[in-house]
Amino acid sequence: MKTAGRISKTTTISLPPRLYRIFIQLARRKGMTQSELIRDALRRYQKEEETWQEILTYGRRQASETGIRTEDDVESLIDESRQ
Repeated sequence: MKTAGRISKTTTISLPPRLYRIFIQLARRKGMTQSELIRDALRRYQKEEETWQEILTYGRRQASETGIRTEDDVESLIDESRQ
């Protein structure tokens, strides 16, 4: 009978010395292992990317619905709202 277990993969990264020192200090300050810090950072990065994608999709949809096609259209709307 197989037991369900977490399977982890190992990877190696290279960091410039200054960034490495920041990384180590941050992990210590947060009381996290280096692996925990990297996992946390990747999760946050993924969430941020998803959020920005949602914002871009919403913005494009709104632009399409209001007839905005170019940056000039945006500038014109801004100018109109200021008058």
